[in-house]
Amino acid sequence: MDERVTAALDRLYAEDAAQRAAGLPSFQRTRNVDRETGRWLALLVRAASAREIVEMGSSNAVSTIWLASAARETGGRVSGTEILPNRAAAANQNLAAAGLADIARIIPGDARETARAIPGPIDLVFIDAEKDDYVDHLLAVLDRVRPGGLILADNVISHDISAYQTFVRDHPDLETVTIPIARGIEFTVKRA
Repeated sequence: MDERVTAALDRLYAEDAAQRAAGLPSFQRTRNVDRETGRWLALLVRAASAREIVEMGSSNAVSTIWLASAARETGGRVSGTEILPNRAAAANQNLAAAGLADIARIIPGDARETARAIPGPIDLVFIDAEKDDYVDHLLAVLDRVRPGGLILADNVISHDISAYQTFVRDHPDLETVTIPIARGIEFTVKRA
């Protein structure tokens, strides 16, 4: 990663650590993937040569930065969504600070609505939003995920995401497995 990306991630992880140390409740904190998960996401983008990436639940753009830094290598782009307008604005500022504003953007609003406007075909979807909304988030983009496209859902070990896991396991066009990295990722491939 280049220096601007590294500096932005270091600053954002330090802010996250300070929020946790201050004991802020989760609804007041920025919610970020850890560094190992971020590196894993970037590796997947590169391995899949993903060009059209959608992120649902961008928070302050930590995961977006990981995705976009890899998308820069694949000639891709990231369209993120964030329901909180002030957090979406901060996320776009963080992308600019990382030198990735030309690769990624965060759209403010409910992902179930904003993601419908993102054109396909989509190569990779990363869902890391309110856990009860995961199925609806997936349904907002599933028709535009290309065959062989990846759908990744975070926090499937740390939270009860059983409704989402049941949905993807029972869907005839999806194949899925839980990856025990950090808080758990549901790794799903669209067959058709």
